[in-house]
Amino acid sequence: MAADLPDAVVRAARLGGRLDCVSLLREVGVFVARSHGLHLQVEPHASRLPHRPKDVRAHWRGASADPTRLGTDLVGAIVQAVRCQSPRDAVATLDSALHLGLLDEEMIGQVFAALPDRWQRLRALVDGRAESGIETLVRLMLRGIGVPFEVQVRIPGVGRVDLLVAGRLIIECDSRAFHGDVASQRRDRARDLAAAARGYVTLRLLAEDVLFRPEHTLAALRGAVSGVRRGQVDRNSGVRTPHRGVPG
Repeated sequence: MAADLPDAVVRAARLGGRLDCVSLLREVGVFVARSHGLHLQVEPHASRLPHRPKDVRAHWRGASADPTRLGTDLVGAIVQAVRCQSPRDAVATLDSALHLGLLDEEMIGQVFAALPDRWQRLRALVDGRAESGIETLVRLMLRGIGVPFEVQVRIPGVGRVDLLVAGRLIIECDSRAFHGDVASQRRDRARDLAAAARGYVTLRLLAEDVLFRPEHTLAALRGAVSGVRRGQVDRNSGVRTPHRGVPG
């Protein structure tokens, strides 16, 4: 019954199509970085379709899913989603589907086999260890900076951290869903203190900053990485860096 179905599925059916692309992926919990309106799959020879509002994007293509289903097949939806997003956002979507267990390596191969050559370079960037799409986006920023980093590292006395840069800078990617309540914030601060006691520096990034203020996020990453590198040089040279925060 329509009352039991998600609104997006019902709307797609009423418009003569099936839920597809980023819209389908969002419904099954896969990370999609931005709102893209409603995406639906329409059979190439379909005719006499209802008028589509401006926020609806139709993908005129065949699909391998059962014709009675109200959504397209997952691999086909991901192929279309890769083409509809920026390369960085597409990698975040692929990471998310892989981490959730909705894709395996064989299916990843099917996705890229169906994509044009210009998308093939993204395959080497896919990493299902990322626990959130935000973490993927930050990882790609770090890669662009050209700094060495590790993903999902367990630090004794601290726990597992999202990203560890140059062996010393911890980066945690926070969202309101998992870090917004008081108990979570206290836990996070306790982890930060434990990390500081072991000589690590922690940078916590908010999802909204990564998504909507990427230039500020990138500047923060560059500054933090530069600070860590300067600290390593100071220690290696044996020269004590004067503390400038408090006048002598």
